[in-house]
Amino acid sequence: MTGWALVFHPDLLGKYPLGQKMSGYGFFSYQVHEALHVSAQEEALLEGVLGSLRHEYEHALDAFSQDLLVAQLEVLLGYANRFYHRQFLTRRGAEHDLLSRFEDRLTAHFAQAGNPALPTVQQFAEALHVSPAYLSDMLRALTGQTAQQHLHHALIERAKQLLLSTSLTVSEAAFQLGFNYPHYFTRLFKSKTGLTPAAFRSSTTISHGPA
Repeated sequence: MTGWALVFHPDLLGKYPLGQKMSGYGFFSYQVHEALHVSAQEEALLEGVLGSLRHEYEHALDAFSQDLLVAQLEVLLGYANRFYHRQFLTRRGAEHDLLSRFEDRLTAHFAQAGNPALPTVQQFAEALHVSPAYLSDMLRALTGQTAQQHLHHALIERAKQLLLSTSLTVSEAAFQLGFNYPHYFTRLFKSKTGLTPAAFRSSTTISHGPA
């Protein structure tokens, strides 16, 4: 097997904006079976950047070398992001199947009897046999929202149902949703709706009350 291996230490990026952006490159946390599949044209682009990186590293060690190495590394990572986004969109059949299975599991989670634990991205990724980073990036590419945003949306929608269709107190609704501490539920609900759970229930009851 032949190919390229690029290894760099985080200290290389310490003084550059790229160091603060590394968490945005989710593919560093992907599993092996989630590897990028590139076209011949894309492969040529990547090899060109890698060749420039190698040449700079081996032949031009001067005051400008580190700046140029980091700049070219950012170009390489930018291409990887672009090509992964393309892969999510061009493999729509497989990715939409993954999206459907994610949504089905999310619906099933809130249909459980009793008090389920709060849903986590890790939990759903393991059930779907993908990495959390891949799941989140795939959902963002197809829907515009990360996995965590999907979980929060489902939580809030279920919370609204409980507040409007049951006589549960806010604390009881929080526990039923999986929150150990009701004030965390209240904080999340208000951040997503602009109202506390109690205010949401009151405003909806008033607006739908008898004329």
